[in-house]
Amino acid sequence: MFELNNNPAFNVASLTAAINVLPNNYGRLRELNLFPGKGVTTRTIFVEEYNGVLNLLPTKPVGSPGTTGKSGKRKVRSFVIPHIPHDDVILPDEVQGVRKFGTDNQMAGVSDVINDKLQAMRNKHAITLEHLRMGALKGIILDADASTLYNLYTEFGIQQVEVDFALGTSTTNVQGKCFEVVRNIEDNLKGEVMTGVRCLVSQEFFDKLISHALVKDAFKYHVGAVQVLGGDPRKNFSFGGITFEEYRGTATDPDGAARRFIAANYGHAFPEGTLNSFSTSFAPADFNEAVNTIGLEIYAKIEPRDMGRGYDLHSQSNPLPLCFRPKILTQVKSSN
Repeated sequence: MFELNNNPAFNVASLTAAINVLPNNYGRLRELNLFPGKGVTTRTIFVEEYNGVLNLLPTKPVGSPGTTGKSGKRKVRSFVIPHIPHDDVILPDEVQGVRKFGTDNQMAGVSDVINDKLQAMRNKHAITLEHLRMGALKGIILDADASTLYNLYTEFGIQQVEVDFALGTSTTNVQGKCFEVVRNIEDNLKGEVMTGVRCLVSQEFFDKLISHALVKDAFKYHVGAVQVLGGDPRKNFSFGGITFEEYRGTATDPDGAARRFIAANYGHAFPEGTLNSFSTSFAPADFNEAVNTIGLEIYAKIEPRDMGRGYDLHSQSNPLPLCFRPKILTQVKSSN
């Protein structure tokens, strides 16, 4: 039987460092860096909302008393960070045949098995984090079983903004619809900045958009420019002040069914280049070693099984992506 108990390469610190540097194979939202990660030391975070009251000041006769300033209202909301554990097992048979008992290179085979397990675990955590981030981008964060973890519209007491592009109607002013989306985002930045507006859409919405009578010529020129650079024309198609991108993210739920992150004929617009509208908080693991430390994206740990019959491998992530200004999130759709 292989022995890892006294090898420092397989303690919690080393395994956690290893799983955090493994390649992350999935995540368009990660690539866009829309929800930058930040470690926190607690499992609950507080979000403070400060609504400053802005009033137009009326003119008054000289010598009259001035208008009285009004204080803004502060609201504090608490969010419990989800705990996402995942377990696997390493059995002696998985190492059997990789080396002979008593040879000098016995750890090489075990290391390969552990690295393979860690990579598989990281991939599962990565797609789960992408799913959570997409939920935050839509304003409703869902668990793996489709139950609601947080509805940001309910939490902040606002209505979701939706714009129907009606792409099945040839006379729809698509540019005007785009302006409606952009103006809604601009109006609700509330002191925030942005560099542009991006909209991740389903393939059905994208196909209807680029084939619309008032859009297809613009897409034709876009394709021509992209082909020169050898890129994908389904990305970075700009029209009406919005950069449209087809998003095809899917994952398998606990019941084995494939779940699309964006429903057919829908899309989700958001501002890019903001300072503090989006964030992902990572809480520390429930390990003795992680008490009162700043949380990391993923943790890993290994323990011997009873009777020396292999090892249990545990990973966990404690992430909570949030949009702190849910009114800037604009849902688009095509109802025909």
